Amino acid sequence: MNTSVTIAGVTFKNPVITASGTFGFGREYAEFYPLSALGGVCTKGLTVEERQGNPSPRVAETPSGMLNSVGLQNPGVDHYLEHYDKWLSEQGTVVIANIAGHKLEDYEEMARRISGSRADMVELNISCPNVRSGGMAFGVQPESVRKVTETVKRACSKPVITKLTPNVSCIADNAKAAEDGGADAISVINTLTGMAVDYKTRRPILANNTGGLSGPCVKPVALRMVWECYNAVKIPVIGLGGITSWTDVLEFMICGARAVQVGTATLSDPYAAFTIAKDLEKYAQETDADLNALVGTLQLN
Repeated sequence: MNTSVTIAGVTFKNPVITASGTFGFGREYAEFYPLSALGGVCTKGLTVEERQGNPSPRVAETPSGMLNSVGLQNPGVDHYLEHYDKWLSEQGTVVIANIAGHKLEDYEEMARRISGSRADMVELNISCPNVRSGGMAFGVQPESVRKVTETVKRACSKPVITKLTPNVSCIADNAKAAEDGGADAISVINTLTGMAVDYKTRRPILANNTGGLSGPCVKPVALRMVWECYNAVKIPVIGLGGITSWTDVLEFMICGARAVQVGTATLSDPYAAFTIAKDLEKYAQETDADLNALVGTLQLN
């Protein structure tokens, strides 16, 4: 039985990682179960300065999922380093620091700050609007994906994961751009842009009008994009999007993911990631399986 996976030289005891923005910095969830049961924890998105996020309402339920427009609310990188960095490093799990910004200089500064932290890896949130390019997200054009990845790699000594947005014409091109920029791995996918409408007021439910769609409803899209990225690059792929069970994890690994991130499921069940990790361990024991052997074994019709 082998449930461990290795990505960019970092070994995870199992392939279950919590997704950024759904797990805070782990302290609240540590009251439910030991974080050491997880393969890894990805922090809430961090920025150079504290951010209050978008106005409310910023969450809306949808069939088999949810929309969110939280707007990267976070206490800022200095607060994280002072109050969470050491604590997280002592929890017996891999720590991935998610960083964001609105211009290249933000990412460069964040990379330098996190480079001196106890985090094991860095994940780039490139779905943020680039204020220098009229608000277009960094992750939309392959050239900007390559450039922001390259910038962070130069400033950071830790392995870098570039998180790709699905809101593009060809995600494989952006995966290759991240690889060309020096990414050690990619995570696929971030949320899909969506909208919820109140028919009585004829207005969007979210104050920001649109938001990111996540949950089981996006899983088919995520599986397809993980498969496309796996076939486009040589670096490891981390899959996410609608994972709620251990069988979902196996499906993502078959499509090419070496590890996964569990997000929205955690918001409805605090034990979701823990349960999935334990169920995977049980599956591996019963089948005497090496989960790594599943990666990229999809056979097309």
